Amino acid sequence: MSITTEPETMGELIADCADIPPSLHTEVPRARPGAARTWAVDDDCHAQVAELDLYI
Repeated sequence: MSITTEPETMGELIADCADIPPSLHTEVPRARPGAARTWAVDDDCHAQVAELDLYI
């Protein structure tokens, strides 16, 4: 196995992953996403697609 080339077989890929230090195996806590903001279609948004059928 060479560390300068991409693995060519599944066995080489597994061996490469086995070489990753255990300190990098720990999961990093991630922030939970907040609630999505509500939105509504306003006149400007509607105007962008109002004539879309003419272009198709």
